Amino acid sequence: MTQTLGLAHFAINADDIDRARTFYEAAFGWKFAAWGPPGFYQIDGGGAVHGALQQRRALVAGQRTNAFECTIGVASIDATEAAILAAGGKVVLARSVIPTVGTLMFFQDPEGNVFGAMQYDARAE
Repeated sequence: MTQTLGLAHFAINADDIDRARTFYEAAFGWKFAAWGPPGFYQIDGGGAVHGALQQRRALVAGQRTNAFECTIGVASIDATEAAILAAGGKVVLARSVIPTVGTLMFFQDPEGNVFGAMQYDARAE
């Protein structure tokens, strides 16, 4: 078992970023700020969990992501990967470093649910 820091991030995948942004602004009063690559926005929803609005993607090859994409903060991405594999999960997106944020991986549980794990590190390069 790995040490988690709880739910840390969610992402909303959208085919039409402007339409999705307009919807969430109107429905919930969320604020959006451009960050990182084109078509990527950070969401200020007023809560403790950080959010993003991004172009829809397929974390699992051939399967569109049609859900909120959740990421769990973890103390160690290495320990988390080992624990998930030992428990019957699998890696669906290899580790990647997001500069000034940390190391991110995506996994799939035995039921087919996909989720991310992020070892936060402001010094990541």
